[in-house]
Amino acid sequence: MSDAALVLDKIERTFKQGGADIRVLKGAELSIQPGEFVALLGPSGSGKSTLLQIAGLLERADGGDVLLSGSSCNNLSERNRTATRRDKLGFVYQHHHLLPEFSALENVMMPQMIAGKSKAQAKQRATDLLGRFGLDHRLSHRPAKLSGGEQQRVSIARAIANEPAVLLADEPTGNLDTRTADDVLKELLQLIRSQNLAALVATHNTELANEADRIVRLEDGVLVEG
Repeated sequence: MSDAALVLDKIERTFKQGGADIRVLKGAELSIQPGEFVALLGPSGSGKSTLLQIAGLLERADGGDVLLSGSSCNNLSERNRTATRRDKLGFVYQHHHLLPEFSALENVMMPQMIAGKSKAQAKQRATDLLGRFGLDHRLSHRPAKLSGGEQQRVSIARAIANEPAVLLADEPTGNLDTRTADDVLKELLQLIRSQNLAALVATHNTELANEADRIVRLEDGVLVEG
């Protein structure tokens, strides 16, 4: 466990609904090594997105701990949680969440410049990443001028722009047609392998799940292998 990129240690999360307590996560546990791709399955409403939000330090658990590269995140200040998200985590969602007023290139440059890279360094890496996804000819296009598949490729490039240790994805091909989803899937898998990323991907896509090193299912608040 000590060399794991991501550890979820007995994660608890309860929500209040209509005066009642709803325990969504009941001691969920998971460990992911660098370069390992884990698919997260479970029915809608089972808590997959909540688990990803906690793993990504976007939401605090009621109990348990998140460890990134062996370091506990439990007692981090909000400022340090933000810095950890920026430096160690990459996020891909079902919707691309690109900034509409900026070009594809600028969207991928932005997180790098926030992290302290020079404009020239950020531009070079953004150009390289987008080229890898076959978007050399779309660098100056704003999101509205890109297809759904292109938008998602830009969002994936943005997610790994700062070379994170862990990639978290929530239904990354959910908004795409089958053919486009297959293409983006292949590129995402190649990226996970080549970048030695630890990846936790929530999905209903069986093809994506079948490509994973492991499948975990969220059942009644706990994670079950297989």
